[in-house]
Amino acid sequence: MPSPEVAPGARGLIVPIGGAEDKISDQRILRHFVQAASEGSDPARLVVVPTASELDDTGARYERIFRRLGVKHVKVLAITERDEADDSSVVDAINHASGIFFTGGNQLRLSTILGGTAAAQAMRRANARGVHVAGTSAGAAFMSEHMIAYGREGATPIAGKVTLCAGLGLTNRVIVDQHFRERDRLGRLLTALAYNPFAIGIGLDEDTAAVINSDNEIEVLGAGAITVVDVSDLRYSSMARVHEGEPVQLVGVRLHILSDGARYRLDTREAIPGERD
Repeated sequence: MPSPEVAPGARGLIVPIGGAEDKISDQRILRHFVQAASEGSDPARLVVVPTASELDDTGARYERIFRRLGVKHVKVLAITERDEADDSSVVDAINHASGIFFTGGNQLRLSTILGGTAAAQAMRRANARGVHVAGTSAGAAFMSEHMIAYGREGATPIAGKVTLCAGLGLTNRVIVDQHFRERDRLGRLLTALAYNPFAIGIGLDEDTAAVINSDNEIEVLGAGAITVVDVSDLRYSSMARVHEGEPVQLVGVRLHILSDGARYRLDTREAIPGERD
């Protein structure tokens, strides 16, 4: 379960990004995150967590991006081993941050290196008291309680072709999948939801974010769309009957495609289209 809020409405934003966010031109999603982290902070203090990536320059690249966006205090937490995630200096940096950003890479590196550590606990507590947390690609997948570790691509849900594991747990309301339209991942998100139709599936296109506020309302931001998969009215699932590799029947799935400016209320499962001039 997410860490309890210190006061009603105190929780910081949770901002999963579908990957390949604009880093060069208008940088709209990253600017939005910086602006949010700057509100009430004098000045913004960001920590970048490149643990998902195996490239040596990933953290430094995002540090340069955020500095060009006007953030003077950016610290890269280059955590590559579990013992580093229990270091007091890492926890101290998280405790003094107004924004936390996870880069892309492999989400299993995030769960196996950070899961259960002092750093992960500090991140959960930070978000509960108002620190904003964003993640792109693998970083987006890691933010929820249930994380898709890997799975088969394609439009049809297939039994046994998705593996779930525990994520950071900032929210238990959603399961996130990234690069959604670009990599044809509807089937694997449906498969993940068929295991236990509790959460809401959020499929994120590239350069698109789902900005989740403390009222459990999502605002869509970016160039693509998000696919919301609601299985709360599921009337039939064959998941428990089919064999591995066989297609899964699902009856009663509700699906929304929402683009920039649209909203979705997780508590009431209500989709609100965005207005266009």
